Amino acid sequence: MDVFREFRFEAAHWLPHVPEGHKCRRMHGHGYRVVVHVTGSPDPHTGWVIDFADIKRAVDPVIDSLDHRTLNDIPGLENSTCENLTRWLWARIKPALPGLSRIVVWETAHAGCEYRGD
Repeated sequence: MDVFREFRFEAAHWLPHVPEGHKCRRMHGHGYRVVVHVTGSPDPHTGWVIDFADIKRAVDPVIDSLDHRTLNDIPGLENSTCENLTRWLWARIKPALPGLSRIVVWETAHAGCEYRGD
């Protein structure tokens, strides 16, 4: 069974490796939406796969490190594509959330990336 919790943050970035003239090569910002999924079986006593507060506790510090920042200034996000951002998030959340099974990052209301680990 999957449970999930949604997080949001605002950040600016640019994509340094896209062709000259591409609009994403210029600095711009997004209101990112991040959905963190945890897979497991419900505990017979609590009925929970995981307490949503435990997901929040694991994810909040990572989200806080991105909020209202320029992503390109953060080590590992110099080329801050949605794909790279999703993998970066996974690497930092997985150690604190062993049941992590999927991260979905929405860069806009119509575009995003889903990652399930390597």
